[in-house]
Amino acid sequence: MELPINIFWLVLLALLVAIVASAVRMLYEYERGVVFRLGRFSSVKGPGLRFIIPGVDRLVKVSLRTVAMDVPPQDVITKDNVSVKVNAVIYFRVVGPEKALIEVENYLYATSQLAQTSLRSVLGQSELDDLLAHRDQINQHLQELLDRQTDPWGVKISNVEIKHVDLPSEMQRAMARQAEAERERRSKVIHAEGEFQASQRLADAAKIITGEQGALQLRFLQTLTEVATEKNSTIIFPVPIDLLRPFLEREDQKGK
Repeated sequence: MELPINIFWLVLLALLVAIVASAVRMLYEYERGVVFRLGRFSSVKGPGLRFIIPGVDRLVKVSLRTVAMDVPPQDVITKDNVSVKVNAVIYFRVVGPEKALIEVENYLYATSQLAQTSLRSVLGQSELDDLLAHRDQINQHLQELLDRQTDPWGVKISNVEIKHVDLPSEMQRAMARQAEAERERRSKVIHAEGEFQASQRLADAAKIITGEQGALQLRFLQTLTEVATEKNSTIIFPVPIDLLRPFLEREDQKGK
């Protein structure tokens, strides 16, 4: 009679261990446990060892860590009728664990689909130049739009970043030609500005030279000095009559 009694106690002990094991749940610091009691929402439990009623309670773990989700490349037609392919990445986390389970069936899939449709919608209302030059503003607009739509799900969109804009090859060539033309225009403007400033300086120098007696002769002699340093060339320079006038006047006085 002792053997069946021992088996009974062993079975009872194993049953108690199984019940206790099913009643204990361990939650990490980044997790929250949403408890449903008889199918109805009961409470949200924090990290640590948590106990539930086996067969009555059901605990579902929800991670509160930030999720980085890639948005697959989307074919978008911009406001100025340019077809581009754009991909992005969104950063979000759960702030309401009970809403993430009750209000939406699969918050990860729902957030991904919402990001794709919102990306096409927002970029379809923007021109290509704005998409390339004002990407920060578009990212901010996308973040606010997604955050407002996911708020009922208990999901917080912290950031949206457009990663890559794939332009058609003909559009890339057109933009390259436009950039080259813009650089050439700037070069011509800078050159013309330099010529204008140089002409102003030359005009000022001419006024000074013509206003001072003997300045032209000094400039002429300075030029001759500079030319004389070249040993491999012979230059015939006309001598201004003003330089010879003192000698001619002296000869005329001697003749008289």
